[in-house]
Amino acid sequence: MKNPSIPFQTIDWKNVPRTEHKGETGTAYWQTMQFAGLRVRYVEYSKNYKADHWCEKGHIVYCLQGEVINELKDGTTSTLNPGMSYIVSDDLSSHRSITEHGVHLLIIDGDFLKLNA
Repeated sequence: MKNPSIPFQTIDWKNVPRTEHKGETGTAYWQTMQFAGLRVRYVEYSKNYKADHWCEKGHIVYCLQGEVINELKDGTTSTLNPGMSYIVSDDLSSHRSITEHGVHLLIIDGDFLKLNA
């Protein structure tokens, strides 16, 4: 699959519209830049956020501020603090995010994370 080129550009996140997504508890706020086959998001989870679903999509996640617990469906957990990342391809885990005090993340996903057949 060939993706169109993305020209050089800067992103001033304060000018990107913010959408609200309710969790099982708390709220996620997304600011999204969408390109062909690529999505880049600045995501903020409120205090006491817990995702309302198990996600199987692949992501590259970078923790900017705060702390997030990544829970896998098998019960395994990991914690991201500022400066830490995780990466996973599509369909390789069922995961969800939980945070007690809130967190700010940069999340990148897209077609490049699909499993090769």
